Amino acid sequence: MKPRIAITMGDPASIGPELCVRLLANAETYDICRPLIVGDSGILVRAMDIPGMPRLSLRPVETPDDALYTHGTLDVLDMHACAPEEIVPGRVSARAGDAAFRYVRKAIALAMARDVDATVTNALNKEALNLAGHHFSGHTEIYAHYTHTSRYAMLLADEDMRIAHVSTHVSLREACNCVKKERVLEVIRMADRACRSMGVAQPRVGVAGLNPHCGENGLFGREEIEEISPAIQAARAENIDADGPVPPDTVYAKARGGWYDVVVAMYHDQGHIPLKLLGFVYDRDAKAWQAVGGVNITLGLPIIRTSVDHGTAFDQAGRGTASELSLKHAVEYAARLAGR
Repeated sequence: MKPRIAITMGDPASIGPELCVRLLANAETYDICRPLIVGDSGILVRAMDIPGMPRLSLRPVETPDDALYTHGTLDVLDMHACAPEEIVPGRVSARAGDAAFRYVRKAIALAMARDVDATVTNALNKEALNLAGHHFSGHTEIYAHYTHTSRYAMLLADEDMRIAHVSTHVSLREACNCVKKERVLEVIRMADRACRSMGVAQPRVGVAGLNPHCGENGLFGREEIEEISPAIQAARAENIDADGPVPPDTVYAKARGGWYDVVVAMYHDQGHIPLKLLGFVYDRDAKAWQAVGGVNITLGLPIIRTSVDHGTAFDQAGRGTASELSLKHAVEYAARLAGR
């Protein structure tokens, strides 16, 4: 049977509701999974009222078993977290942040209870989340907290480019302090396992350095000598095909050229910038995004979680022009992982 996937609506003031509607208007979505939106009916109705948006039959449900999972019907597990008159598209608010948090908590609970096979998240706004009193730095930390997971990592993927991160939502100064042998080794292991779960039989793991030119033998820093190289050696002793440390300014070109199946990045921007440069394509003449690719996968959890690799895009909310491509890819990855 096709996997049942809970898809959170994201911040109700964002493009998330529009992306949900566009995704479920596509019959191909139902070829790979049984999708269930976790959100609010009123917000989804408003999204469908935007000129040019698809019209679907909305079916509020109380449990995943109540849904039809039929193309043409948008099944929504209605959280009654907010109403359209309380949410202004494109505006940060505590009300929207609380609603987005409640959608995520419900999706996690459904997956932990095995009522769904996987979860997919639309973007939430971190400022709104914290205004609502939920002091997390992002989805990854929420999932880790409510699944009681202490060892986890973020993996970004766009086609055959995959990037796992040693650290993510911390300051750059703190990120440097996170580059320790045990953490680097831990992420190398998770990256190797993730590739295997995606069907790569013998993953090749490229490990980036932290400093320019990998420190030039200690001239620009000793992290490569004291932390990263020992982690790579330990991974090789476990029969993981790890290579590096590789200078950060060349490791992604090598990965794109087929040298590696996954890259281990040392911090957030070292991994996010190359992935988004490849996956996000803006047509300067048409003044529109032609592609917003990339999927965020949380490694180490007891449940499956994938996500769009973009933000709330408040500047586009309410226009009906946002692309659901990243959400489509996130659902495809979730279905693939759930099927293994």
